[in-house]
Amino acid sequence: MKLRQKIIFLAIVPLILALCAIALAVRHQAISLGQQQRATIQAAYLASKEAELNHYVALATRSIAHLYDSGRNDQATLDQAKAILAKLSYGDDGYFFVYDMQGNNLMHPRQPELVGRNLWDMKDANGSLTIQHLIERARNGGGFERYLWTKPSSHHVAPKLGYVVPLPKWGWMLGTGIYLDDVDDALNKIDTQVSGNILSTMWWIAGIAILSALVVGASGLVLNISEHRVADAKLKVLAQRVVRSQEEERARLSRDLHDGISQWLVSIKLQVEAGIAKLDNGPQHAAAARTNFERTAGQLNDVLGEVRRISHDLRPAILDDLGLAAALGHLGQEWQAHAGTPIDFSVSGNTDDMPTVVNTVLFRIAQEALTNIARHAQAKQIVMHLQDDGQAITLTLHDDGVGFDMAQIDGNPKRGIGLRNMAERLEAVGGKLEVSSSSAGTTVLATIPRSQLKAA
Repeated sequence: MKLRQKIIFLAIVPLILALCAIALAVRHQAISLGQQQRATIQAAYLASKEAELNHYVALATRSIAHLYDSGRNDQATLDQAKAILAKLSYGDDGYFFVYDMQGNNLMHPRQPELVGRNLWDMKDANGSLTIQHLIERARNGGGFERYLWTKPSSHHVAPKLGYVVPLPKWGWMLGTGIYLDDVDDALNKIDTQVSGNILSTMWWIAGIAILSALVVGASGLVLNISEHRVADAKLKVLAQRVVRSQEEERARLSRDLHDGISQWLVSIKLQVEAGIAKLDNGPQHAAAARTNFERTAGQLNDVLGEVRRISHDLRPAILDDLGLAAALGHLGQEWQAHAGTPIDFSVSGNTDDMPTVVNTVLFRIAQEALTNIARHAQAKQIVMHLQDDGQAITLTLHDDGVGFDMAQIDGNPKRGIGLRNMAERLEAVGGKLEVSSSSAGTTVLATIPRSQLKAA
């Protein structure tokens, strides 16, 4: 996987993870909100049902109040009261029932088969002693009780909320109830709606995640194409610069060979031929021939020196044999002998354990800096210092020349090629080039952190 693809992947994955976390948080909050909404609606619904039952029972007690308050408890009065209560109904499933305190059913308009039966031990589908619990509630002054009972309209067992009150003068328990299956249906509809909303939200988040991933991927693709074009353009410029540098180096070598070594070799050839001719003329010309040969030997020494100079410019052997410090010192001595400008070279710290590529880069920077000084600076004194402070390797070159305008060099692409070459060499090994110039002179500072030496 390429670097740009890794970057795009690392951009998409956190986005997807963040959206998944948001989806989980939204789902949790939606479920919690749905549960709270269900509990609130259930409480409000039940409160309204309880108030409704309370009103029904109050209506029933008022309908028989004239009989109950009369103080009579004969069978005729009781039968009359049961008849009145049996006629009171509200809907198909709304009715009143009467039990005595021993669990005997005295009146049940919807299930007459229960009348006269003792239901004290009757249990519902959950195993709860329904009649005992209702009578216990009545003995405690009345109240609400939940239980399961057969719904008359559907003939199916359904949850029911009952409300009972005692009639102590007659030894009765009067009650009624409302079936809660419609409440459960309403609450189930709420649960279904909440689940649907959660699912819809999850789909929206999934769509946003997919769309975001596609946008990031497309943006990365566009950026990749753009960066690729820019990189290609830079590569072409760099390739042209490399070719130009190679041609310049070849031209320089050609000039050195043609203007220096070639002419000297021609002169040597002529001197040798002249000496041979003098020897052919007889022993009396031996002294003159010797002079020619001695001059030829001196010229050969000059040729050998020129060959060493050219070889040293290409790559000094001392750089590989003795290290950077020795090579820079030798470079300074040759420069001083050739250009006549004094160079004060010094070293501090341990600079012997650096990689070959770092030594080469710093040596080439020193060569380029000295070349620029010779061409433009008009300097009278040069200071070159190589330092290792444990954190970084630093090469400093300072001259007291006329300096130059940094802004003008940076704004003109045809100028400052040497500075750009030095900066690019340093960037290749993780280093940094800093150049400052004024009328008081120019300082070139090349720094390579110690942490970059292993990578180099």
